[in-house]
Amino acid sequence: MLSTIQSMPEKIIQATGLRKEFGTTTAVHELSLDVTRGSVCALLGGNGAGKTTTMAMLLGLVRPTAGEVFMFGERFDRRQPSTLARMNFSSPYFDLPSRLTVFQNLNVYTRLYAVPDAEARLDELARELDLAGLMQRRYGSLSAGQKTRVAMAKAMINHPELLLLDEPTASLDPDSADMVRTFLEEYRAKHGMTILIASHNMYEVERLCDDVVMMQKGRIVDRDDPASLLDRYGRETLEEVFLDIVRSPSGEYAAR
Repeated sequence: MLSTIQSMPEKIIQATGLRKEFGTTTAVHELSLDVTRGSVCALLGGNGAGKTTTMAMLLGLVRPTAGEVFMFGERFDRRQPSTLARMNFSSPYFDLPSRLTVFQNLNVYTRLYAVPDAEARLDELARELDLAGLMQRRYGSLSAGQKTRVAMAKAMINHPELLLLDEPTASLDPDSADMVRTFLEEYRAKHGMTILIASHNMYEVERLCDDVVMMQKGRIVDRDDPASLLDRYGRETLEEVFLDIVRSPSGEYAAR
């Protein structure tokens, strides 16, 4: 029995019975989700499926109406400061102060996370994410794609064990998007980082993720690895599976 327990994969995220109500609208209904160490899990769903609200609750930005969240085996609302130090988040829809340079913005986060040898860490990220030529430019002068790469650097600044990503390659050209995905793949392989990703890019999900959670109207309606989902729905791509689910009437869906 002991050996069986020891062999079970560690659950980095455990959410049970999460519900979030905004007035008379319920955005998330009794959602339960676990993500194991070293995995890359995708939250997929159409607009209004509850992905962003779920992410916000896992980050502590939104308080659940009901339910519990455990991170690294500890209840999140009781250990939030120490837990947040072990994780990070990236979204192209979150802006940094526009008047500060890229270096100044990132340097603030090295201090917030007490990053040792901060200068070396910034040099490393600048090299890996092709930011060297941008470090002295004001953040507000950057293109949307450049801001996305800076956001990724901010998210990686503390060597997170858990990374939450919302549309991580939005606004990036194909070459830059491939660079970011390769960076994530290599970092995960080297450090065992756990990733929870919300994306509308099905190619990205098929490439990066080994676990896919399909959401609709605030509920999980299906979950499996990409290959099993393709087989169950009789489809060739995850985009076709995604469309089957989001276009199903009245929240009903069926594998073909």
